[in-house]
Amino acid sequence: QLVESGGGLVQPGGSLRLSCAASGFNLDYYGIGWFRQAPGKEREGVSYLSDFGGSTNYADSVKGRFTTSRDNAAKNTVYLQMNNLKPEDTAVYFCAAVPGGVGANGDPFVPYVYDHWGQGTQVTVSS
Repeated sequence: QLVESGGGLVQPGGSLRLSCAASGFNLDYYGIGWFRQAPGKEREGVSYLSDFGGSTNYADSVKGRFTTSRDNAAKNTVYLQMNNLKPEDTAVYFCAAVPGGVGANGDPFVPYVYDHWGQGTQVTVSS
C-alpha cells in the first residue's frame, strides 16, 4: 500500500513536500514514479526515482523546480520536493511503484508499467 501526504494550497512561488509512504514492501527495491492529473487532463509523469535511488528523471515542465529522493532514515518513504510552484502545477499527485524499476530502456512516465498506486493528494497553487 502506498499513501501520499503533504498536499495543500500554496501561493505561486511557494513550496510543498509530498511524501509517499509504503507498507507491506520495501521501497528500496522499487522504482518510484510521481504522476499528476489535473481536471479534464490525462495523468502525466512528473518524476522518477530508480530502485536504490541510482538515478532520477524529470518531466521538462518541472526540471529545476522539483526533486525526488528517498528517506535516509529507513522510513520506507519517498519524497517529492516542489519549489517555485506555478498555477499550472495544480493537480492531484500520485506516487506509484514498480518492482526493480523500469529498466534502462523503459519509459518511467508511462502509468501502466507501475504495479502499485497511492490514492493521491491534492496540490492547489493559487493566489
